[in-house]
Amino acid sequence: MVRRPVAWLVTVVLFAEALGVAAVDWFLGEVVHRQQMSLAGLDADLMATSSKAGGVVFGLYFALCGVAAAAVAVRDRRPAGLGRILLISAAVVHGLLGAFAWGLVGWPAFLFMVVVLGLIVLLLTTYDAEEAGPDHAAQPPVTPPAEPSTS
Repeated sequence: MVRRPVAWLVTVVLFAEALGVAAVDWFLGEVVHRQQMSLAGLDADLMATSSKAGGVVFGLYFALCGVAAAAVAVRDRRPAGLGRILLISAAVVHGLLGAFAWGLVGWPAFLFMVVVLGLIVLLLTTYDAEEAGPDHAAQPPVTPPAEPSTS
């Protein structure tokens, strides 16, 4: 079975990404704060605070998605409810970040985002496919027996 290892791998990757995103945004906020940079007259303190807040918010979001993936790995059942919504939204976010990363950072960042996107989609689809099983496969339509004609 490949389901559980994929769920654990997605969990580890999302937690690492949560820490990485939060750390990079916090670092960028510190750089802006210490050098008193300004962009088109915007307040440097506001920009630094916004960068740190954004890092915390996205870090918590990816950590919450990691918790949803960990719940899938522990229970060995498909995600449901909020967990499923979180994992689907994480897949969409990684697709968008991958598209932006190609133009802004380069192909290695794009490749990382696509690999994470693929892992999340694999997590979502393997549980769906194996739980559907042959019982839920498409059945041919049942035709009612023909009524005898009376003449």
